[in-house]
Amino acid sequence: MPEFSPERSSDEATPEWRADVPAPDPDELAEVESYLDYRPLDALGDAIPRARRPQVGPAAMVETAFLASAASLIWLVNAYFPPGPLLRIVFPLPIALIYLRWGHRAAWMGALVSTLLLAVLMGPPRSLLYLMPYGLLGVQLGWLWRRGASWYLSIGIGTLLSALGFFVRLWLLSLMLGEDLWVYLINQATQVINWVLERLVNLGLLDWGSLSQSNTTLIQVVALVIVLLSSLVYLFTVHLASWLLLERLGEKMPSPPGWVQQLLES
Repeated sequence: MPEFSPERSSDEATPEWRADVPAPDPDELAEVESYLDYRPLDALGDAIPRARRPQVGPAAMVETAFLASAASLIWLVNAYFPPGPLLRIVFPLPIALIYLRWGHRAAWMGALVSTLLLAVLMGPPRSLLYLMPYGLLGVQLGWLWRRGASWYLSIGIGTLLSALGFFVRLWLLSLMLGEDLWVYLINQATQVINWVLERLVNLGLLDWGSLSQSNTTLIQVVALVIVLLSSLVYLFTVHLASWLLLERLGEKMPSPPGWVQQLLES
């Protein structure tokens, strides 16, 4: 069997570079090559290039501005016409979608534009309440989803970020009101629990007098656990909603664990 040789035959003329055609710019060639994401080797051992969206350009700018405006609009509608927890589930989704489609630069710009737009429409305090945690949460989720992180990792980190956002919100409201709302809430919860325990003791349903007075430190620990659990449930709901919506928008995110898929199929 004759061997294949890619060399030209001797009688084939070699084309010369035309003097009137400028040589390609090396910087432009490097930029074009950066837009190519090489897949693993195929059966023949060749790397198959796959086109990837450039992270800069008119399309990225327009779509980032549109999704940032959508995120601000969702927050604005929920602030004045709250339909319950329905819209709260999709607060971080537009920024995460920007990250999945256009990368980290566009995602940070989208979060910043949403915050500035809300600062103009509603004032700086409420814009900061959006940025922390929902704007940062969208960037964090997009970063993990684009890298194929498992649900356990993204939900775990998101839970900590959401809980931190709760305390930042509490601190900001306390700063605006001039009163420590955390101490106020703990004191009110302690008084309510003490009142309930006292009624139980009077009715004879509780025999231990030492339990009639609750421990403030214990109540703070229980409140912290409740904040973490509520953040965990919220992140799990966000992942479910995103998994159902992003597939219809043509974007991929990591598949849920097997037990979640079984629950959805049952």
